[in-house]
Amino acid sequence: MEQVNVEQGNKMKKHVTVVGAIHIGFGLIGLLGALAVFFALRFAHGFVEGEDVPEMVLKFMSVSLPLLIGFLSTLGLVGGMGLLSLQPWARYLIIVVAALGCLNIPIGTLKGVYSLWVLLQDDTIKLFERKQI
Repeated sequence: MEQVNVEQGNKMKKHVTVVGAIHIGFGLIGLLGALAVFFALRFAHGFVEGEDVPEMVLKFMSVSLPLLIGFLSTLGLVGGMGLLSLQPWARYLIIVVAALGCLNIPIGTLKGVYSLWVLLQDDTIKLFERKQI
């Protein structure tokens, strides 16, 4: 019986490693995407100078959108690194990030559902509790 639990724990550790790697990868891509969005919107801002409402909207979007993308990407990146070292706080952080990511259809939903499935398993919870002791 103990052998089955150890095998299941090792299997879940592999899944946790995959989830961590996925969140690190997507975090890096998201940070690059935030920079691209920032520069694209700043470039577009040059075409609407002098027009009050479009200029205000573009100024707001060119700051707020990259900040939002960058913030969520940074959370995923930090949480992914924490998962690789089985930090209990990282599990909670990635659960929140994955739940928010489910709104990003279709890739974010797939990533979020898989992450939630892995991190909410009883064997995964036991794996993180053993790390605390």
